[in-house]
Amino acid sequence: MIEPHVSAPPAGPGVTRPVGERGRAPLPVKPGTGRALVLVCVFVCAACGLVYELELVALATYFIGDSVTQASVVLSVMVFAMGLGSLAAKRLRPRAAVGFGLVEAALALVGGCSAIALYAVFAWTGGRDGAWSDGSRWLLVAFALGIGILIGAEVPLLMVLIQRIRRQDAGGAVADLFAADYVGALVGGLAFPFLLLPMLGQLTGALLTGAVNAVAGGALVLGLLRRDLSVRGRWLLLVANVTVLSLLAAAWVLVDDFERAAREAMFGAHVRVAERTAVQEVVLTGGRHGPLDLYLDGRLRISGRDEARYHAALVGPAMRGGPHARVLVLGGGDGLAVREVLRRPGVRRVDVIDTDPGVVRLARTDPGLRALNRGALSDPRVRVATGDVFDGLREAASRALRYDVVICDLPDPGRADSTRLYSQEFYGLVGRVLGGSGRVVVHGGDVPSDRFRTVVSTVRGAGLRVVAYR
Repeated sequence: MIEPHVSAPPAGPGVTRPVGERGRAPLPVKPGTGRALVLVCVFVCAACGLVYELELVALATYFIGDSVTQASVVLSVMVFAMGLGSLAAKRLRPRAAVGFGLVEAALALVGGCSAIALYAVFAWTGGRDGAWSDGSRWLLVAFALGIGILIGAEVPLLMVLIQRIRRQDAGGAVADLFAADYVGALVGGLAFPFLLLPMLGQLTGALLTGAVNAVAGGALVLGLLRRDLSVRGRWLLLVANVTVLSLLAAAWVLVDDFERAAREAMFGAHVRVAERTAVQEVVLTGGRHGPLDLYLDGRLRISGRDEARYHAALVGPAMRGGPHARVLVLGGGDGLAVREVLRRPGVRRVDVIDTDPGVVRLARTDPGLRALNRGALSDPRVRVATGDVFDGLREAASRALRYDVVICDLPDPGRADSTRLYSQEFYGLVGRVLGGSGRVVVHGGDVPSDRFRTVVSTVRGAGLRVVAYR
């Protein structure tokens, strides 16, 4: 139960005041309004904190791969660091207002600049050997640790501040703080994938989040609690926040030039297309000055130097093994597997299901990629659907569609985010859409290898007969 605000009794023998209340000046607003402002600040800071966490996970997956491992490392390190931050904040409780202001300024700077720093280290040192080979991994852990410590320091200091504004039982104060914190985390968690990432991108989104974080923390302390600060403390916080916001603003102005330079360091000087679709970052290089290369989320997906051999080997044996009038291509939004399918006489219909409409659009409109796939996706026999490949295959099975050949031109089976596309359930659906003498071709990695053996056992487990070839 929240107790009504009462003035603290005068200090006397045997009477002590809670930490942080000695000599406090009155607030510029009513206690109820002050408490609401603190909870709003908690909400905003929690949203920013979760955005920093998700930003680190997204960048780690983009640079290093294996989303499950990277998410586990980032989140476990951050939760551990939050405990350290809570313990460290005990020393700041006597000066909770100035301590909270400095923590939020530091968090805004570290969290806001984390994406640019990780991008820079990966772009300029990612290909080196020796001490630099794991530089991005160590920096990722360092940022997770630093951001976690700063986030963990927030709640103990906010507990002192909210009690300073209006006294209430400890359980009620904790409940109020955590309610605002969790709701803010929900908003931040939804804003990152649906608003910040698609509209602003990783780097600009992190900088904006840092600016919001700095404004929220600085406004609370310098506005609501300014009378609790010494003159020196006010100037210290003012200078800290102005410095942080200036650095974030400067980074915002330079972020486009930085991204351009980083992409050239990663992909070479001939980057023609670099865009973030709703699914991934797509980069096209070459095509006019040398072979065309396609990178998806920083990984080389197509190399114009040898893609013809790969796609011919992927498609050819299945197309020669029997009827091939109706063909289903899973993935393959670049049109290269479809190009090989259309080489064969007797093809009447090709259905393509790809995750990313952005890649399909480039395959149809980009001069270099269109020349490489020979306009395959514009052929009247080809029909393209975009969306989740697993769901598209399930819909085809539910409609009782039948195909002579199914081409699985999918992401590498070693990546955690493609696990569903190498499961027994997936190949069970493939078996349902195959005609009586239908064939499915799957890239299973090198032969022999552990990954290849795993794919073979999974396909057999779905009731399909396996014929291996290289």
